Amino acid sequence: MIEIQVIARDGSEQTISAAPGTSLMEALRNNGYDELLALCGGCCSCATCHVYVEQGADGTQQVSSPDEDDLLESSQHRQVNSRLSCQMQLHDAANGLVVRIAPED
Repeated sequence: MIEIQVIARDGSEQTISAAPGTSLMEALRNNGYDELLALCGGCCSCATCHVYVEQGADGTQQVSSPDEDDLLESSQHRQVNSRLSCQMQLHDAANGLVVRIAPED
């Protein structure tokens, strides 16, 4: 299992576990983070699963796709470390990842 530290919108922190091969969005939703709307279900078409990668584990600094980049461009809260959690596939190297759920647009 992969351990990920999550910082919720209210500032509370929790470490969650996820199986390799799942997306970060699925891991967050499976662990009760309903504030992460993920309206499109992970199809990279809505940007409601926006997170900030506060601390990346080895191999997690993936480059966003042009589609992901376009969606993030429409967010009022985009930062350099913004990612769509539906586009981040978890693997063993992601152990120790720290993410913050971005404010809702």
